[in-house]
Amino acid sequence: MGTSVQVTPLCGVYNENPLSYLVSIDGFNFLLDCGWTDHFDPSLLDPLSRVAASVDAVLLSHSDTLHLGALPYAMKQLGLSAPVFSTIPVHRLGLLTLYDHYFSRKQVSEFDLFTLDDVDSAFQNVTALAYSQNHHMSGKGEGIVISPHEAGRLLGGTIWKITKDGEDVIYAVDFNHRKERHLNGTVLESFVRPAVLITDAYNALNSQPARRQRDQEFIDTILRTLKGDGSVLLPVDTAGRILELILILEQCWGQLHLTYPIYFLTNVSSSTIDYVKSFLEWMSDSIAKSFENSRDNSFLLKHVKLLISKAELENVPDGPKVVLSSMASLEAGFSHDIFIEWAADVKNLVLFTERGQFGTLARMLQSDPPPKAVKVTLSKRVPLVGEELAAYEEEQERIKKEEALKATLIKEEESKAAVGADIPVGDPMAVDGNSSHVESDAAFPSGNAYRDILIDGFVSPSTSVAPMFPFYENSSEWDDFGEVINPDDYVIKEEDMEHASMAVDGDLDGKFDEGAASLILDMKPSKVVSSELTVQVKSSLSYMDFEGRSDGRSVKSILGHVAPLKLVLVHGSAEATEHLKQYCLKHVCPYVYAPQIDETIDVTSDLCAYKVQLSEKLMSNVRFKKLGDYEIAWVDAEVGKTENDMLSLLPLSTPAPPHKSVLVGDIKMPDFKQFLESKGIQVEFAGVGAMRCGEHVTLRKVGDASQKGGGATIQQIVIEGPLSEEYYMIRNYLYSQFYSL
Repeated sequence: MGTSVQVTPLCGVYNENPLSYLVSIDGFNFLLDCGWTDHFDPSLLDPLSRVAASVDAVLLSHSDTLHLGALPYAMKQLGLSAPVFSTIPVHRLGLLTLYDHYFSRKQVSEFDLFTLDDVDSAFQNVTALAYSQNHHMSGKGEGIVISPHEAGRLLGGTIWKITKDGEDVIYAVDFNHRKERHLNGTVLESFVRPAVLITDAYNALNSQPARRQRDQEFIDTILRTLKGDGSVLLPVDTAGRILELILILEQCWGQLHLTYPIYFLTNVSSSTIDYVKSFLEWMSDSIAKSFENSRDNSFLLKHVKLLISKAELENVPDGPKVVLSSMASLEAGFSHDIFIEWAADVKNLVLFTERGQFGTLARMLQSDPPPKAVKVTLSKRVPLVGEELAAYEEEQERIKKEEALKATLIKEEESKAAVGADIPVGDPMAVDGNSSHVESDAAFPSGNAYRDILIDGFVSPSTSVAPMFPFYENSSEWDDFGEVINPDDYVIKEEDMEHASMAVDGDLDGKFDEGAASLILDMKPSKVVSSELTVQVKSSLSYMDFEGRSDGRSVKSILGHVAPLKLVLVHGSAEATEHLKQYCLKHVCPYVYAPQIDETIDVTSDLCAYKVQLSEKLMSNVRFKKLGDYEIAWVDAEVGKTENDMLSLLPLSTPAPPHKSVLVGDIKMPDFKQFLESKGIQVEFAGVGAMRCGEHVTLRKVGDASQKGGGATIQQIVIEGPLSEEYYMIRNYLYSQFYSL
């Protein structure tokens, strides 16, 4: 049998809920993504809570909450303790995303599902990998190799390839084949015939206009509002698709010489852009080439101003403006408050660039027709004063006293245990319990307060001849230059420095919203005051698809090219999932699965793989030929068994039968044309796949590199022409391009 593979969805199937899937490969459990919604509803994580302790490794694909939002909570509350793997941008930008969510929630509620310390702790477990970097699992996962590959859509977005015994399991969700301003397209099409492909059906029913047409409509809609003396609010994510929107606006404002102000407002906007400026090697070829040639960094923003507090926005001059603000769901964050203020003005525009999550205010406003009025909750944090402040301080004092008393009791218990263990039987300095009690009572009426203090510290250890205080000899090693030190003791880890810097200064520029800073340092006692409002929605509402996902037509084409042996569909509406399932059954592969939550499906490969040992006698007679980075050889052997009952290839007991020569390698006709021309032979192409060499010889390449559905076929090169000196010369040149076995 092939490698054993089981897939169990924990969240995000037959709906648009967060993504989280358990994949077991030969008993090693991978958690693919650990997402949550902007509602942070713990009930969504019930399936994860039942298996969290059994997870051996976590693979994160994107930096938004739908893919990693539950990671701190799962590690704090659900028993998840496995190592985490992601690309460097997903690691850094995911951290900032959760910081922004925490600040946004804490400013309007008593949010206690996780803290900043929990976020830091969760992301300290992350092992950051580069694209195409192979990481070999150890221990229980011995023999499994994981590697991230470019997915598109978000900076650092990842397609995960998991390999065991030559079989590939590919996890590819939320990918984008289109090349954008800041990102290249996905490399998913480079994988052909994997054993298992896990992908999503999110966009299976959607189509998209051409990028140029969409971008022009986006700019026209914004300018129409600004010229009408209105302002534009774009609810956006913290550090994901916002990057593409910023580049579009930067480019347009520069080309048209516009002066309308643009503001990017989140709790971590400065940190986000500072990090992004250092991730150019993860971006599109055009951005990387521009930096190499002219040292021009596309994220040195000239028109977009960074804000980190609502107060800064309120202090800007009145007039038309564009504000990009988190959160995209409008459930919390600065965008929620700005919407409440701007919605009543008919001149303003709220422009959505992604579908709102189910049950959120953004999704409600995107309905057709949109509501004319919505009920919202306006909350803010205010300092405690008067009796409330006094009661708070009294409660804090009581808690401190309880903690101090508890710590004292624990210390006393530890001291008693240490003393009891140190006193040897028959020690002349040992104090008899009964006599001690009598004497201490006689000398000190309240002797219980002193008895333990007198005993602790004056009772001699078993190795001493007289009472003495504990003494620990310094056993440091010395050499000719002085004391030998361990350099690691004096090294501050880069991650610790970054976390400390962000915790104290806020971000790389030392900026943070004052409210966020007070939440970190907990400087002032405060409470949350909430009120219910009915907002009349008179402003314009518009939705344009800037989610950066491949549309349905492209997804089908890509799946047809990849042609997996088995396909698992997740994350998409029931209608979209069923539609894509039926299409793939007809056009992609015969094994298509769409499991429900907690339903485990077995997608073990039908291929048979065996491990065999190559005997020394066999290998001593094998002649290798170098082929690129590899060495290849033809082997004639017979199968036997070792003393440990392991299969082994042994030399033949009879002479090896003759075999036809095998030509190994590939040839590109344009390259071979140049080679023949360098030898003085006149060459020209004569139709598709045909090349005329000299006067009478023609080469034809027969067969395609891949058949429909991606299955490999045999390619042949046919030599046509009369037997002549020219024919044999060209044939020899052709043979020289291959390795003959």
